[in-house]
Amino acid sequence: MRIFVLGTGATGSLLAQLLERQGHTVWCGDRDPERARRFLGKKSLIPVAQVNARNLRGIIRAARNAQLIVNASASVFNQIVMRAALHLRAHYLDLSSHLTQNPFKSEQFAYEKRFTEKNRLALINTGAAPGLTNLLVKRAAESLDEITSVRIRLYESTESDDPISQWSPEVSFDEAISSPRVYRNGRFRMEKRFAELEKFRFPEPIGAANVVLAAQDEVATLPYFIPMSNMDVKIGGNEFDRLRRWYKQGKLSKSRGIPRQRFPQTSSPRAIAKLIRQGILQNARFAAAVLVEGVKIGKKEDQRLLIRSDCAFPTLYQIRQQGRFTTPVAYATAHISALFIKNWPRDFTGVLAPEQLPVETRRAIIAGIRKHSVRVTHRTTILKTPDSDAE
Repeated sequence: MRIFVLGTGATGSLLAQLLERQGHTVWCGDRDPERARRFLGKKSLIPVAQVNARNLRGIIRAARNAQLIVNASASVFNQIVMRAALHLRAHYLDLSSHLTQNPFKSEQFAYEKRFTEKNRLALINTGAAPGLTNLLVKRAAESLDEITSVRIRLYESTESDDPISQWSPEVSFDEAISSPRVYRNGRFRMEKRFAELEKFRFPEPIGAANVVLAAQDEVATLPYFIPMSNMDVKIGGNEFDRLRRWYKQGKLSKSRGIPRQRFPQTSSPRAIAKLIRQGILQNARFAAAVLVEGVKIGKKEDQRLLIRSDCAFPTLYQIRQQGRFTTPVAYATAHISALFIKNWPRDFTGVLAPEQLPVETRRAIIAGIRKHSVRVTHRTTILKTPDSDAE
């Protein structure tokens, strides 16, 4: 395909390189082409055009003749980029939602009818979390007849005394100042930021870690397509601990704007290499766990099951051994998004979340991610009573 990638930071640049490796014709757009070139690397021949993601006409000009437009910039621009894709009769893909119109439903679904009329597909939320997490929830749900609860637990840590953005600083700040969405007893509601502290055990070498409620996009799609009673997402790790501490100190508020000293710009590969050489950055980790609890109806008796999937993504050290200098979050997101594109469902139109994809596509993406040093394990536990706690 001819693919235009808007946003050429840590994730977008790696995604563009992976797509080029797949055999696609790829070009990029970014508001700062010089910075984008630093992320792509001097040896990369992928063209970069100067494009402001707020400018619809500019996106249309830069993406002309594209068959697929990828929004790898901030999710606040999703709707602008979707309108550009519709104008060009191109397919569309993004990495997350912004939830501006409805706090409990992804804004991209407002374009369902328009993409269907154009006979084009918009595939949304195709990163690691959301994205892969959605696929794992759907995988577990297919083994159950009734779903009591869905729990997604994420872990992000950076072994550094200084704040280092694994993700876009704008996205990190937006997540820090947003109220978490939960689905409780069949209803959506907002909860307090950094609330419901829980000790959760991730696989070794992480082990037990404190996690708290976080504003994640999975809650804005999964309950619409998978019947369930309860769902929440929590995040832990030293990066989130730092955000929680700043929030308690009153240093995080929308009115004050993003404090750049606490949310620095994402480091380019060369800058990451320098931080490692200087000993400022030692390592970084990213992990995800999906726990789906429910009932399997049997001929003789029903079974209450807990299906757990764990994903351990390559650490910063392991990524370095591959010859790359990028963060585990950017690495995971780019590789998974590239697999969504590699397994593009050609017979579908409209707007689809990951859990709506056909089973063959979902399985191919999960199988494909294992080839990129991502460990995915599944475990099913029989619960004796409804009150059993598998953790």
